[in-house]
Amino acid sequence: MPSRTRLLAGAVCALSAASIPVATAPAATRLVVKGAGFGHGVGMSQYGAYGYALHGVGYEEILTHYYTGTQLGTLTTSPEVAVLLRSSATASFTGASRIGDRALDAGKTYSVRSSGGTVVLRSPTGRSLVSWAGPVRAAGKGGKPVKLLGPGPNGLRDASFRGSLEFRPSGGGLLVVNALDLDSYVRGVVAAESPSSWPADALKAQAVAARTYAITTNAGGGQGFTQWADTRSQVYKGVAAETIATDTAVAATSRQVVTYLGKPIVTYFFSTSGGKTEDVENGFPGARAQPYLRGVVDPYDDVSPKHRWGPYRFTLAQAQHRLGSLVKGSLRSVKVTKRGFSPRIVSAQVVGSRGTTTVDGATLRRRFDLFDSWATFTVIGTTVTKPSKPTPTTTPPAAPTPATPGGGAAFSGRSLRAAALSAAPVAGGRVYTGVLRGRIAGARTGDWILVQRRGEFGLWGTAFWTTARTGGAFRATLPGTGDYRIRWRGLLGPDVTAR
Repeated sequence: MPSRTRLLAGAVCALSAASIPVATAPAATRLVVKGAGFGHGVGMSQYGAYGYALHGVGYEEILTHYYTGTQLGTLTTSPEVAVLLRSSATASFTGASRIGDRALDAGKTYSVRSSGGTVVLRSPTGRSLVSWAGPVRAAGKGGKPVKLLGPGPNGLRDASFRGSLEFRPSGGGLLVVNALDLDSYVRGVVAAESPSSWPADALKAQAVAARTYAITTNAGGGQGFTQWADTRSQVYKGVAAETIATDTAVAATSRQVVTYLGKPIVTYFFSTSGGKTEDVENGFPGARAQPYLRGVVDPYDDVSPKHRWGPYRFTLAQAQHRLGSLVKGSLRSVKVTKRGFSPRIVSAQVVGSRGTTTVDGATLRRRFDLFDSWATFTVIGTTVTKPSKPTPTTTPPAAPTPATPGGGAAFSGRSLRAAALSAAPVAGGRVYTGVLRGRIAGARTGDWILVQRRGEFGLWGTAFWTTARTGGAFRATLPGTGDYRIRWRGLLGPDVTAR
């Protein structure tokens, strides 16, 4: 989703009053949200790496671009990774030739359960065989995978995993943990995180980033596992994720990791940057700034389907429901007060009728269920007013030839209104003089605003163009009754009816 040079914050709609008695239709206001990117924005953009690889850039250069000032290093050993697969009361498995010090028949299915802090092994017929006071591991002969029956991580069922299955008593139940060597783990990650059809250098960059992340993070915090099997760490699907292309990428980069001053770093990665990545302290509020996790320009990320997204339109009532207790009184707007390098939202204010609440970008992303915190929140308010008594017909000036902003003759707001009046229906010596007015938060004086009118079969067409005034206000005489809306920089205002 190319980079945006300016993002505008929303402000409350304020409508000016006419100088003569008017009949006013109820004002309609919308909060319009649009943005870029998908993910937290820190570290390597997976689609950006894909774009680089398509342009012939090697994986080493891809990694050093996203992780500033880093080098590749090689591990002397392959540490073990422990992935939490499931938490349950019982677990069944097959393919294991041994559990603890007890031999098993790999062709049969066994089960385990927790009882009083111990792990109890049961036979295929359900008979208790032996118990252990602590965690116990089941493994296949000669490194063959073991199959965990029933539901597993990331939608898997009856899935096979390399290494061993470790059963740990925990709070009256069991933690099922896959313990395996680092590169076997990475084989189960790469194709789960990146399509195996991607170029080899994109897959190699993913393999090195996944390997480095695994050895520099510990999600379990002493609970007996180091990684989640989902996006809380990185997506892992065991043997089910392995392909020839991704296994080749893992083998070609075996034991390679990203280092800074000789030490492995936390290699955050995510889907789509929108054209720029973000500084770590902005992407993760409260995190310490790191010289190797700085925002960078991401020129080839536009291959992603989420490079740009939206716009999404909310009524203020819908937006207030999503923001919940963050709103004091009635919602007026969402005003961005600080942006990062990318520029993702660092801080913003939820403006209500009774005060404001300061929030970060991650909170807004979560409340509105957005792909990213690189977002704009624009309030567009529109209403129609008309005199309470018809105005006598006057001879309008000659209408100029229509033209599209950016090409041909330029229009002033006055000439556009004259064009509208020239097309206005006249009945009984009277001309319709309804006025469309409102405010677009963030619009600048002179910005072009397209006024659309609903036509036959409910289709919207161009009525005329007008321009924004000071503070984003707009005012234009309408050519007749009907349904209208405005469009500004791709954002649609609410529908209003002129009668």
